[in-house]
Amino acid sequence: MTQRETRKFICVSCPVGCMLTVHMEEGRIVKVEGNACMRGEAYAEAEVRNPTRVFASTVKVSGGLLPVVPVRSRSAVPKEKLFDIAREVARVVVEAPVKIGQVVLVDVCGTGVDIVASRSLEAEEKRAG
Repeated sequence: MTQRETRKFICVSCPVGCMLTVHMEEGRIVKVEGNACMRGEAYAEAEVRNPTRVFASTVKVSGGLLPVVPVRSRSAVPKEKLFDIAREVARVVVEAPVKIGQVVLVDVCGTGVDIVASRSLEAEEKRAG
């Protein structure tokens, strides 16, 4: 008996946001429906075979004008690693000042991808007392 599966998801490769239906047999994609452009077909293939996401969060800052700074992964990471990455990032504290693009976590969770600051943050001024 042939194993058939249908998956549905919204394509995010362009602003249209097509509702894709991916028909699979024996783990192979046999048909993609609903895409308005060729990028949808490529997105469906990637989403089924190796789903990835860009990770975004914040990390704590010591001595900064603000208590946290936004960070993101330098490139997409495997979707199944997102919760592990979130736990690792939650443990990070960086010292101010922070510069945009500064690496705050190298090779997060063995993905080969660094977590970087996505904005600069100055150190708080010391007050004379």
